[in-house]
Amino acid sequence: MIDVDTAHWVLEETLKRGAEHAIVRLQERIYETVVYDTGILRSYTVSRVIGLGVRAVIKGGTGYTYTTSMDRESILKAVDKAIALTKVASQYGKKSFTPTAPVKDRYRVEFKIDPHAVEPKLKVDLVKEVNTSSIKREGIVSAVTRLGLERDRRVIVTSEGTVVEVDVVGVGLAHMAVAKYGAVIERVGDRESYIGGYEHIEKRDWNAFAEEIDKLAIKASQSKTPPPGTYVAVVDNEVVGLLLHEAFGHASEGDGVVAGASILKNRIGEKVASELITIVDAGLVEGGYPVPYDDEGVQKGKTIVVDKGVLKGYLTSRDTSQELNLKPTGNARAQDISFDTLVRQTNYYAEPGEWKVEELFEGVSHGIYLRGRGAMGGQVNPSVGTFTFSIGPSYIIRNGEPVELVRGVVVSGNILETLKEVDAVANDLKITTSVFGGCGKGGQTVRVGDGGPHIRTRKIVVGGG
Repeated sequence: MIDVDTAHWVLEETLKRGAEHAIVRLQERIYETVVYDTGILRSYTVSRVIGLGVRAVIKGGTGYTYTTSMDRESILKAVDKAIALTKVASQYGKKSFTPTAPVKDRYRVEFKIDPHAVEPKLKVDLVKEVNTSSIKREGIVSAVTRLGLERDRRVIVTSEGTVVEVDVVGVGLAHMAVAKYGAVIERVGDRESYIGGYEHIEKRDWNAFAEEIDKLAIKASQSKTPPPGTYVAVVDNEVVGLLLHEAFGHASEGDGVVAGASILKNRIGEKVASELITIVDAGLVEGGYPVPYDDEGVQKGKTIVVDKGVLKGYLTSRDTSQELNLKPTGNARAQDISFDTLVRQTNYYAEPGEWKVEELFEGVSHGIYLRGRGAMGGQVNPSVGTFTFSIGPSYIIRNGEPVELVRGVVVSGNILETLKEVDAVANDLKITTSVFGGCGKGGQTVRVGDGGPHIRTRKIVVGGG
């Protein structure tokens, strides 16, 4: 087990060896998955990461090491290596490190049922039932169902006096169905995750959840692809979250801005979106993944990135904040103790507006309703703001109504141009997270949340595949 006393001892040893500043991180993470693939139990795995990481600062130079061996000798070797790396780094140009006010806090997700204490057979039987029921459905040729359970506890102690403990528990189930109609094969997947214990799994009707996905896949396999062109689009919460996180969020990360790899560089104070658009990154928000403090011990509050269309700032860490002459925003995050931190998003979303969702369709004689369920991802280039995404089964809009399901929907464009064309924002804010993945960057994956309200944009390029 990890504890605060160990972190304090490691911090003291690091400072004794000449560090001017230091951050000590301890982590214990348990991740459990059950996977059923077309009636066969493919895997049941439980992984556990436990260890300690040390970041030292000397004359502006920084060094980071970690150990998964928690005996005294291994820890002291890690400390000595961090000091040695830091001394070398200090000779090759000064890297800034912004001090912050000390914080002492403990954040713990409350739960009723420990997901890792539940009888394994109950978990397997649940996934088996959902999966086998799915593949019996006419039109479904295969299906993959996954149960994910996670507990992640982190302790962060800094030389400034910060001591924070964060303990997060999450659970979820994911289902991917493959339908076939003639020569057409259509895949539709979705997942639902909850921050909390196994009680969330027990109270959800997962057979009904999978049935919705199956029926959408079957219906999509019988539908056409949309005629390529430029459309007026009503965009649902999930697609809004995808677009903002991937195409805009990464461009607002301070390390990319410093490196000149962001379309947002040197644009603070400029209009980058419609005045109806306000974009924030918040550590704690309903539906998202809790990040009350980042892995440098900096409190993650609510960072306003875009305010009514105007770029107000970037997401920063202790070092990028000095390089950009901004305050640290609490966005230095690491996948686990085997990595040093990178600038990462937490819960990135657009604030809601005043329209009702149904009002966004009014006046649209011909357009498209972009839906996120079944979205397959895509490509972005933050340096120029371009994106291409495969969206889930969506609907053609005719005379103010979504009337015809279409499949193979691909959208592309420039994120700034797309956001500037927004002329309506609904009041139905929705943010989600996932225990089945997250945001990838620099070889690391961290849990995030994203979303927003429904929006309408006057111009988006749509293709069919």
